[in-house]
Amino acid sequence: MTPAKIFMNVYGWGALAITVVGIGWTLISPPPSMRVDRDGVPHFTPQVMHPITDEPVSINELIRHYRGD
Repeated sequence: MTPAKIFMNVYGWGALAITVVGIGWTLISPPPSMRVDRDGVPHFTPQVMHPITDEPVSINELIRHYRGD
């Protein structure tokens, strides 16, 4: 093999290793910003029941209502 092919082989495998390690690290210990939205509500929060109409209401809608947005 020529030095150019060896260099490209090492470069390609190195890029693959960095990508796999980075994705694995993000999946194992995600940063706090991936767990909650800008209001601090977890992404997969279930809806709550409206006390009068018994309709489902999202938590984000409640936050906007009480914040006055």
